[in-house]
Amino acid sequence: MTAPTASMSRLSLPRPRLAITLGDPAGIGPEVILKALGAKDWAAIADITVLGTRSLLLQTAKAIQASPYAGPLPDLDRLDFVEIPPPLSLDKVTLGQPSAATGAASFAYLQTAIKGAVAGQYDAIVTGPIAKSAWKAAGHHYPGQTELLAEGAGCDRFGMAFVAQSPHTGWWLRALLATTHIPLAQVPKALSPALLTQKLDLLIYSLKQDFGLGQPRVAVAGLNPHSGESGQLGREETDWLISWLEQQRQRYPQVQIDGPIPPDTMWVRPGQAWFGTDGRALETAHDAYLALYHDQGLIPVKLMAFDRAVNTTVGLPFVRTSPDHGTAFDIAGKGIADASSMVAAMEVAVAVVKSRGSWGIG
Repeated sequence: MTAPTASMSRLSLPRPRLAITLGDPAGIGPEVILKALGAKDWAAIADITVLGTRSLLLQTAKAIQASPYAGPLPDLDRLDFVEIPPPLSLDKVTLGQPSAATGAASFAYLQTAIKGAVAGQYDAIVTGPIAKSAWKAAGHHYPGQTELLAEGAGCDRFGMAFVAQSPHTGWWLRALLATTHIPLAQVPKALSPALLTQKLDLLIYSLKQDFGLGQPRVAVAGLNPHSGESGQLGREETDWLISWLEQQRQRYPQVQIDGPIPPDTMWVRPGQAWFGTDGRALETAHDAYLALYHDQGLIPVKLMAFDRAVNTTVGLPFVRTSPDHGTAFDIAGKGIADASSMVAAMEVAVAVVKSRGSWGIG
C-alpha cells in the first residue's frame, strides 16, 4: 500500500487498523470488549480485528445476555476475528478463576498482535487486561504487557503514560510514570538523570506527535515530601533533580518545564480542571505530568478518571492503548463490568493513529 503524502486528503485515507486482544479469558476483558464493540458504529471509524479464542468470546456473550445488562452487543458473525490456538487447554476455564492456561492464552494473544503490528498489519493494539500471576504460572516472567510490547517491538526506550478526558470540562489529563512496577524501596535507586531524561524526551515527543502540542507545559514531581524541603526531608531534589530540571529547560526552550513540584500539591490544579471547581484551572493546568513512581501518578489518575482513563505505551513504532483497570475476576461473567475505559482506549487509539498520520502504512 502506498504511504499517504501531504497532498492526500485525510478523508481518502484508510481507516485506522486496530487489533484488540482479549486479555485473560477468565477476567472481564472479553466482556468489556464486547460491550465496547456494541457501544458505537466502529465500522465507520476503524477496521477492527479481535484476537483470541472465539469459543470463550461466545461463552462471555451468553453470560452477558443472561445478565441484567440490556445494552447493545456486536454481531459476532460479522466480527473480524483471528483465532489464536491456546498453548494450554482452555476446556476447563471458569470465569473468575485465572490459571496457567488463561495466562498462556493471554500471552499468546498479545504476542500474535505484536507480530502483526511489527509486520505492518495493524496501526494500533488495544489490549484487554491480563493477570501477571497467571503469566508467571504459565512461565512468562514479565512485569506487565508494556515490557512484552517493548521487547517485541525491539524498543529499549519506552514509557507508561495515562490519558483521560474529563466528562465534566473536556480537559485532557496526561501523566507519565518515570518508574513503573517496582517495589517502592527501589524507586530512589532506580531514579537517575539519565532515566528521567529518557522519560521526559518520550513524554515531550508524544505530546507533539500524538496530541499535536507544539509548545507543551510539563510538570515534574518531586520525590520527597515538600520536594525535600531544601534537603531536610530527603536529598534527591537538592543533589541532582533541581539541576537536572534546569538542564532540561535549556534543552527544550520551547517547552515549559516546572518542578520539582511537591507531590502533595502537584495534583490540586489537575483536580480542579477535571471537576471544574475552578475555571482558572483549565487555563493554568499543565498539559502533562511526570510522576516519579507508580502510586504517585496513578492514585490521582484513578481518583479522577478510574472509569475512563487509558493506559498508553509511548516509544513504540505503533500505537498501544488499554483500559486502565485490571481483570476484576470477582465480577467476571456477571455482566456488570463497565466498558467505559475500553471504549476510551479504542477512541484514543484511533485519535493517536490519525494524529501520527501513520495509518495505512504497512
